[in-house]
Amino acid sequence: MESLIQACEPTFSLLNEVIFRIPLDFIREGWGFDVRWYALAYIAGLLLGWRYMLVLARRPRLWVPRDGKPKGSPFTVEDVDDLLLWATVGVIGGGRLGYVLFYNPQVIWNDPLWIITGFQEGGMAFHGGLIGVAIAIYFVARARKLDLWHIADAAAVVAPIGLFFGRLANFINGELWGRVSDVPWAMRFESDPLCALRHPSQLYEAALEGLLIFAVVNFATWKHRSLARPGLNTGLFLVLYGLSRAFLETVREPDAHMPDALRGYVTMGMILSIPMILAGAWLVHRALKADPATAPTKAVDS
Repeated sequence: MESLIQACEPTFSLLNEVIFRIPLDFIREGWGFDVRWYALAYIAGLLLGWRYMLVLARRPRLWVPRDGKPKGSPFTVEDVDDLLLWATVGVIGGGRLGYVLFYNPQVIWNDPLWIITGFQEGGMAFHGGLIGVAIAIYFVARARKLDLWHIADAAAVVAPIGLFFGRLANFINGELWGRVSDVPWAMRFESDPLCALRHPSQLYEAALEGLLIFAVVNFATWKHRSLARPGLNTGLFLVLYGLSRAFLETVREPDAHMPDALRGYVTMGMILSIPMILAGAWLVHRALKADPATAPTKAVDS
């Protein structure tokens, strides 16, 4: 098996997963911090999402029906800045804890320090990050006296940006590859012990979870004023992500830790997507059934 791994040449290897290394020899000889594409994906997603939320905040007309009169936006620039800080904490902390709880729970008892010290080895989960950001949105809205759904709906508009970059980083890192396949575009990944041709499922996820959801939610926002119906964008995001993830789990390599009774039938990604789809469908139904929101009155700083 060892010789097979050494002989495995990845189909795609134009980029190294480590962009550059920050030397820390002044602390201890040989120490350093690797800056990886995955970290850059998080930074790009958060910063671009922050800038886009500022655009939404400066468009009062988006928050009222077409026949409504805009009076302001539901949050200010300072509100968005505050959300950026706590969303960063939520997505990193939640993503890490979610990975441990959903995919690697034995580490809690075997090596609990690895949860912190093993960041360089990877291990983040979207569903955990989603819970972390949801908690951050709740407490920011409560602390700054904002409408919860207005903040959540704006976050749903920008979230696919981070998903897109994150999945591209998964592809560059050669991780979370798909199932064995004979499709013409199948690829080999260096970390695959079988060195088999597989679906590049990371690119499928970037297309569906990133580009498709971004296009649909933004079309609803700019064309149909969905921000005027609190909860609608959040519901759309949850439904679309849940369906996309459940579908893509059929071509993504199954989780190795699933119980024998479930292995081959469902994956953890499918299980975690079910409540997302149900909650999202309820939010969409609730938003469409209710009357459009009246114009927000909070002024926006320039």
